[in-house]
Amino acid sequence: MILVDKQIKAMIQCRKISIDPFDAGCVNPNSYDLHLGPGFMAAARTGYIDPYSRDTITRAFYERNTNEIIINPYDFVLGRTEETITLPADIVGSVEGKSSLARLGLSIHQTGGWIDAGFSGTITLEFYNCSPNPIILTAGMPIAQIVFFQTAESETPYGTRGTSKYQNQMAATLSRYYKNRRV
Repeated sequence: MILVDKQIKAMIQCRKISIDPFDAGCVNPNSYDLHLGPGFMAAARTGYIDPYSRDTITRAFYERNTNEIIINPYDFVLGRTEETITLPADIVGSVEGKSSLARLGLSIHQTGGWIDAGFSGTITLEFYNCSPNPIILTAGMPIAQIVFFQTAESETPYGTRGTSKYQNQMAATLSRYYKNRRV
């Protein structure tokens, strides 16, 4: 079941879901607006990336400690939400782009829009500019929305698993795929 505005507010009020900072004006009929935080990881053209190699992953990005970034056509940049989200064992989230920004050619996630029950941290956003024009992003702007789904209670919520690679992330976080076992 997707939570509606009054359910989102009730979950925040009773502290079942935590959004910090929280602004009641960001509650929509079926979602909550998220804002862009400062700091980015911009992709560099460095050759190949081996998902099992931390070195090739870190070499493929450079940090931009700024409040504003221009994403050039066909560039890829990691950003993060201003808000820290904390979910209980029976609520999951799905992060979706704002349609007004999508109409400019901005994708805010490639496939990483699912937020597991038990997650806590900022959400890393995977920006891609599919427009032929540069797009300027500024910290604090509404950038995405999160939809909350009520589920059965998870037996092992995300943050309690030993394999949780992104729990408590507070910055635009690079891939930690290298922590997976090779097949």
